[in-house]
Amino acid sequence: MPQATTQAAQSQRFSSPFAAAVHDGLTHTPQKELPSMYLYDEVGSALFEVITALPEYGVTRAEERVLNAHAADIVAELPRNVTVAELGSGSGRKTRRILEALCKKRPTEYCPIEISPTALQLCRRELGDIERISIVGYERDYLAGLAEVSANRKEGEVLLVLFLGSTIGNFARLAATRFLKSIRGMLKPGDSLLLGMDLLKPLDTLIAAYDDPIGVTAAFNLNLLARINRELDADIPLDAFEHLARFNPDARSVEMHLRAKRPVRATIRAAGLSVEFRQGETIWTESSHKYLAGEAGPLAADAGFTCSRQWLDDEWGFAESLLVAK
Repeated sequence: MPQATTQAAQSQRFSSPFAAAVHDGLTHTPQKELPSMYLYDEVGSALFEVITALPEYGVTRAEERVLNAHAADIVAELPRNVTVAELGSGSGRKTRRILEALCKKRPTEYCPIEISPTALQLCRRELGDIERISIVGYERDYLAGLAEVSANRKEGEVLLVLFLGSTIGNFARLAATRFLKSIRGMLKPGDSLLLGMDLLKPLDTLIAAYDDPIGVTAAFNLNLLARINRELDADIPLDAFEHLARFNPDARSVEMHLRAKRPVRATIRAAGLSVEFRQGETIWTESSHKYLAGEAGPLAADAGFTCSRQWLDDEWGFAESLLVAK
């Protein structure tokens, strides 16, 4: 069935895309799964902000070090007439240095794209004090929001897309290439993409980053089940599940799962679903693939970009790469 027809049928069958995704994911065999994008409701977004401050989670601080040290160098690689679109802005804290450097050159329009209205509100509060900035938020998924920003740009404006943090790691390798190709399809030659990539590091460091000792990441993961209960009229017993982080060496990724501690049966009324879990069975909620710094160039080339510059944080192991659309 064509994708558009499938989506239309799903929207008629279920009350929301979330309900459709939960139905599809929890009936998926042999591995139940849920899309990681749904981790970020109002509660999840707030919990993730806490995660970024944990000593075990070094990604955000590493990227902030790179951007603080090299914002002027990054902006020097860009033309003057830039509109900025950020995919998954979060609070926008780490984006400040780039925007400040751009606004020193000229007034700049910044378009954060987020499915979370709470994140967009945080972003406006965090960055609204920058002189000569105009913030236009888009409550959309990544590609729908980017398509709208690209279509609305002024004549002669060059687009800089920010895809920061380690979000590219949520995609498997081939899916990452497809996603970057989708971005490239909305850009013109000369537009740019600033891409953050978390790099491979020792196993104990990786696992600690996704399973902190005070349990914030566990609460973040378990909130997805609480969200299903809240929004989809479900009765999932939260105390029957536990957070699990494990490393997949073949994929070079850390996987987050929710594991049933006992047999569970639950009803999710808005998804038209009764679901059973065996003891030990998991729901796969997120993957975070880790890269080598040298992989940015081939990944860019496969997606229709050239990797023009790269900046590294050696303390944690993080790469920021500027990709230019060919």
